[in-house]
Amino acid sequence: MLNWLLSPINADAPHLVEFAVAWHGRFMVLAWGILSPMAVFFARYFKVMPGQDWPRELDNQTWWRAHWMGQMLVLGLSVTALVLVLPVQFRDASLHGILGCAVLAGLTVQVLLGLFRGSKGGPTEPAKDGSLNGDHYDITRRRRVFEAVHKSVGYGVLVLAAITIIYGLLHANAPNWMWVVLVLWWVTLGALVVMMERRGMAVTSYHAIWGDDPAHPGNAQPTAVPNKDHLDHLHPH
Repeated sequence: MLNWLLSPINADAPHLVEFAVAWHGRFMVLAWGILSPMAVFFARYFKVMPGQDWPRELDNQTWWRAHWMGQMLVLGLSVTALVLVLPVQFRDASLHGILGCAVLAGLTVQVLLGLFRGSKGGPTEPAKDGSLNGDHYDITRRRRVFEAVHKSVGYGVLVLAAITIIYGLLHANAPNWMWVVLVLWWVTLGALVVMMERRGMAVTSYHAIWGDDPAHPGNAQPTAVPNKDHLDHLHPH
């Protein structure tokens, strides 16, 4: 078993990669195969933390810190990994390289989107004039566009990154243990996603920050209020 795990996926070909390319792969797999999915998972399902007395306890920013710090680590690892193979990247273009550039382009878009997401507003961060107005609190068009694009690009980049990783591992004829670890991790995340969705743990940032009071502009429509039965079950008062 150990020999099989250490053997390359294609036993008829060698697993020989340069030092820089090897570390490029390790950094990218860590960043996009493990850390980025974790950061997205945490942001989607832990806006209201287990044991939190929602909606009496609001705006727990643990998920926010985990999300942006995780993605900044992904950014740092990605830039480092890119620098390691820049000479090879421009000399020997490949499908893996093209897909990798697309992933980094998507990451750049996400960083820029974060800078232009608009103001927060609301009771937790009033405007300079003292009003509660803010792009997030008022759910302005700017905020709606940001959320739609941010989520679409984010999930799309994750899928593209997974495809890029697979091509990279095939190109490097990576050992079987790498495939096993990644597949187990992705399957585990997938199973957790199904469980969390069924339990109604995907709470919007709006409700996590300001609750379900219909007095808030984002809760004006009944359909905007989260499934309170699920939240009461998960976070008993």
